[in-house]
Amino acid sequence: MSRRTLPLTERLYDYLLEHSLREHPALAALRAHTAKLPEGNMQSAPEQAQFMALLVELLGARRVLEIGCFTGYGALAMALALPPDGRVITIDVNRQWVEIGRKAWREAGVAHKIEARLVPALECLQQMLVAGHAESFDLAFIDADKKSYDDYFELALALVRPGGVIALDNVLWGGAVADPGNHERQTEALRALNDKLHEDPRVSIAMLPLGDGLTLARKRPAP
Repeated sequence: MSRRTLPLTERLYDYLLEHSLREHPALAALRAHTAKLPEGNMQSAPEQAQFMALLVELLGARRVLEIGCFTGYGALAMALALPPDGRVITIDVNRQWVEIGRKAWREAGVAHKIEARLVPALECLQQMLVAGHAESFDLAFIDADKKSYDDYFELALALVRPGGVIALDNVLWGGAVADPGNHERQTEALRALNDKLHEDPRVSIAMLPLGDGLTLARKRPAP
């Protein structure tokens, strides 16, 4: 045990990847392709995607909700971990990015497990609730526009079953959330949500220094 998380030097990070990462060839190819895009820094770290895949297995998940697809790296990692009848519903508004993902999903043989919905996320989530899909998902992953994170969380909480998990990406926001002088809109939104989750009795939480910060919120059964 250690009293605090170790700082990751480049050498230690390389060691971590060498001794942990098991990346499917389609994942590796998609990550390399995405890294060349102008927005490539938006992609999840490979160790974080692998962690999400492990969560799928630990939860015995069959239905996964992803808010923010980008080029489909996270969706692919989770789909590979799902059983044959599993399904990822991923939401984004950028068709060009999603089409990059579709090619990788087909190459990995899991395109049938992933349904991409090209609509605004808030609209899509509200439609799901109206259609009767409350408490029907085992896992939700939120990685979209930060100013709407609180709304995404509330809707995801309604859509995830008791005992299910909501994972929120970028909760450390490059360290900006801990800088009292940073009042940028997205920083403020994340900071406020972090404060809220810390006190929210509806969920059990753990904020992990993984990637750009990942909070896991397990939905507690109703008392």
